[in-house]
Amino acid sequence: MAWKFDNNVPIYIQITNTIKLQIVTNQLKPGDKLPTVRDLAETAGVNPNTVQRALSDLESEGFVYSVRTTGRFVTDNLELIQETRLALAQTELENFVTNMVDLGFGQDQLVQQLDDYLKGDLNE
Repeated sequence: MAWKFDNNVPIYIQITNTIKLQIVTNQLKPGDKLPTVRDLAETAGVNPNTVQRALSDLESEGFVYSVRTTGRFVTDNLELIQETRLALAQTELENFVTNMVDLGFGQDQLVQQLDDYLKGDLNE
């Protein structure tokens, strides 16, 4: 089944971000072998050159590494994975706070809404 892509963002960036997210959420674990370019391209429903570009970017960023004639593997650099996880969390928090402020919530109200949500009291 082909992946769903946003027309406003280059596909190779979306593939890069998807694989990066799979790494930081431990869906892909350190040392895991990635599918081949051809297999990923078929799964995503895109040209193999697009997948190759995404994987090259991931490799240059340190998220994957190549072993000649064996394939690509997820990095064992846990510091990089954790730093990326925290950076993604920061972005999500910024989006959340911005949206809540746009809805008219002040800081105290925002914290109370979040606290209620985490306690499961939001709809009570």
